[in-house]
Amino acid sequence: MTPSPTALCGLLAEEARLRVFAAVVLGARSPSTVEEASGLSSRTVEGAIRRLQQGGLLDVADGTLVPLVAAFKDSVRSEAAQAPPAERLDPDRQRDQVLRTFIVDGRLARMPAAHGKRLVVLEHIAASFEPGVRYPEREVDAVLRAWFDDYAALRRYLVDTGLLSRADNVYWRSGGAVDV
Repeated sequence: MTPSPTALCGLLAEEARLRVFAAVVLGARSPSTVEEASGLSSRTVEGAIRRLQQGGLLDVADGTLVPLVAAFKDSVRSEAAQAPPAERLDPDRQRDQVLRTFIVDGRLARMPAAHGKRLVVLEHIAASFEPGVRYPEREVDAVLRAWFDDYAALRRYLVDTGLLSRADNVYWRSGGAVDV
């Protein structure tokens, strides 16, 4: 059975087990060499080895301690296979991938440097504004602040790309795709 990522983190959350596992990964192959490398008592090392074996991070083969580092990959893969598929941000697969890269938990994590990717993100954010509605700057800022801390830069990007237009501190959506 593959341990969960949470179980693996729990196994390594205690400093003694972490030091024992690190010593084995770095080449210690017996309890005595683990004691030397980790500076821990033999009793502590024995307990940590036993717990790491039970948790699936260590094995003993021909009297030699073997780290099972593949447990980390296996655990993450197993968890990912069980997770429900995430809701798509865009029907187009490539655009969805761009949005997933830059929008995390409903907020823009960082502005894409590449123009094409930036345009995909800005079009997605521009959809927050209803076509035909005029917004005072304060309302635009409130909407954009929910997306990104530097809302003024985001507002500039939207205006510069023609997704929003501005006159007398009033904004309206002037570009991008519209859902009908």
